[in-house]
Amino acid sequence: MSRLVINSFAALIAMFSCAGAHAQDSGYDVFNPISKYLSIGDAEKLSAWFSDNLEVTIFSDSNDSSRNQALQIMKSFFRSYTPRSFEITHKAGRSNMKYALGTLNAGGEMFLVTIFVGYDEASYKIQHLKIERLD
Repeated sequence: MSRLVINSFAALIAMFSCAGAHAQDSGYDVFNPISKYLSIGDAEKLSAWFSDNLEVTIFSDSNDSSRNQALQIMKSFFRSYTPRSFEITHKAGRSNMKYALGTLNAGGEMFLVTIFVGYDEASYKIQHLKIERLD
C-alpha cells in the first residue's frame, strides 16, 4: 500500500513538473525572432508575436490595443523611424513571464525598447511593448 502511495506521489510530481516544463526556457530564446523583426521594421511578422490584447507604449502615449491595433501602431512607428539595428542589452524573467531591454537605432535616433512576454496557451506572446527615446 505504501509503495502505491509513493508511486502515485512520484507520478503527480512528474506530471506537475512536465506541465510547466514546456513554459520554461529549454534553449529556445523567444527574443531572437522578436529582435529580428524589430531590427528590420517588419511590423507584420512582429505582430505574430503579439498577444490578442496588449499594451503598446510609444514615447509617453500608452494604448491598450488589440493585435491589429498594435500592428497599425508599429507600422506607423516604423514609417516614421526606419530601423537600422536592434540589440538586446538585458533579459530576465521566470518560466511563464520574461522581459528584455534593448536599444533600437531607427530614423537617426536611439530608443530604449522594453518587451514583456507571457506564456499563453502554447507559446510566448508580447503583452507589453514600450519604446522610449534615449537622451
